[in-house]
Amino acid sequence: MGKRVLGLVVHPRNDVSESVATVTALAGRHGIRVVARPADADRLGDGVDPVADEDFADEVEFVFSLGGDGTMLGAMRLVAGRPTPVLGVNHGNVGFLIEVSPRELRHSLERLIAGDFSLEPHSCLELTGQAEPALAFNDVVLTTTVPWTAVSLDLKINGMRFGYFRSDAVVVCTPTGSTAYNYAAGGPIISPSAPLIGLTPVAPMSGITRPIVLGGDETILLRAPDHETRVSLDGATVVTIAEGADMVVRMRPNATNVVRFDQDAHGARARVKLSLLDLPLRPDQLVELVPEELRDRARRLTDVPAGDEA
Repeated sequence: MGKRVLGLVVHPRNDVSESVATVTALAGRHGIRVVARPADADRLGDGVDPVADEDFADEVEFVFSLGGDGTMLGAMRLVAGRPTPVLGVNHGNVGFLIEVSPRELRHSLERLIAGDFSLEPHSCLELTGQAEPALAFNDVVLTTTVPWTAVSLDLKINGMRFGYFRSDAVVVCTPTGSTAYNYAAGGPIISPSAPLIGLTPVAPMSGITRPIVLGGDETILLRAPDHETRVSLDGATVVTIAEGADMVVRMRPNATNVVRFDQDAHGARARVKLSLLDLPLRPDQLVELVPEELRDRARRLTDVPAGDEA
């Protein structure tokens, strides 16, 4: 791997202690320092050094995200604009972005150290029109600040007036985010290999009522002429934009790098996860559809230590 400082970004609630112990043990044997931001380091125990929030992105040469897609997106935003690779370990639910399970972590670490991996670049959206630019790797969602009130947004593309949205919300998404809120709202799934931006109105009432797909080099300007706008970025950061202010969204290509070991296997699992979202059953109910003998076999296989499989 050739890296000397490894940063951890962890789920705020889920127990990640087993993965942290695996990381710190192997890192220690290879002379790699493990760090985290103070709020995370305080609960991760010995072997993880605290680094100030403002210094974290500059200090680390590699980042591990221990959590779900939300944690992964947060890690990606932290190192956006840097070549820092980000590896996701799934301690969440579905985990579309994440390839590695906790059970696979030790083997994955060995592959990283051996340099046996590839990097998958991810683009993000940059929102300007406020004090500081804000980034989103999944989506920018625009609503009003008043609950149960429709958002009304004028749209310009590359400086040309294109119409207006009047709907419950408007979703602007990357290809990565096209399978999130955009997909739930009836928007298109965009191939991750295509540098495109999706715009989807949620429950439209008038104006533009169909999704729009734009090139990655387009400049999108949205303006609410008669109300404040609540803007959510990846569901994590929320900003309020004043009435009549310009909200400009552009794509920033190749903003961060995600570690991949097997692109084909990850893509196949992602397709299965996406298809499961369309089923009218919860995950615990889906298990009941699996024959009991197969469930018993899966439980036995899960109990086999990593590396001991036939």
